[in-house]
Amino acid sequence: MKRVHPLVVRVTHWINALAILVMVLSGWKIYNASPLFDFAFPDEVTMGGWLAGALQWHFAAMWVLVLNGMIYLAYGLVSGHLRHRMFPISLGAMAGDIFNALRGRLSHDDLSVYNAAQKAAYLGAIALAVGLVLSGLAIWKPVQFYALAALMGDYEGARLLHFFCMAGLVLFVLVHVVMVLLVPKTFLTMITGKLREGNPHG
Repeated sequence: MKRVHPLVVRVTHWINALAILVMVLSGWKIYNASPLFDFAFPDEVTMGGWLAGALQWHFAAMWVLVLNGMIYLAYGLVSGHLRHRMFPISLGAMAGDIFNALRGRLSHDDLSVYNAAQKAAYLGAIALAVGLVLSGLAIWKPVQFYALAALMGDYEGARLLHFFCMAGLVLFVLVHVVMVLLVPKTFLTMITGKLREGNPHG
């Protein structure tokens, strides 16, 4: 058996997944109360019941995401996990891996090594999560975080940034789920942390 994902990475991954799910579904309910664009999310895919309930779920999930994310980043920096898994990365390698992925020719034999497309996606997801938290703070407390909101184009700019970061993170999750369905062994390794060697297709 080959070790693929440390326990800390696995636990923080699943907590992040749950926190993001709650934040997105409650966030859609909050969005519906004051839409930015000419559409609303169906009530069936929102949570919170009403605006105040959605806000409570949203903020609760936000603090879980922040604390859990800090644990993941601290572990990644101290252990070298982020440096070893995410770097180095180059635009050429990223473009090549994305092209191979679209043609279904991207290798997944060694799950302990991220390809350039995965590195870019995971780093992008981290950046989107940071953008969500910062823009969310600017929306939540626009007076107290006035300087932060000003960097985003004030309150409305922060709302737009928050929305587009959410959309980017949802897109990442959808692509991530599709890739897991195409390579099922990645799901098991995120639970057990290990992969049986000599079984590249299991």
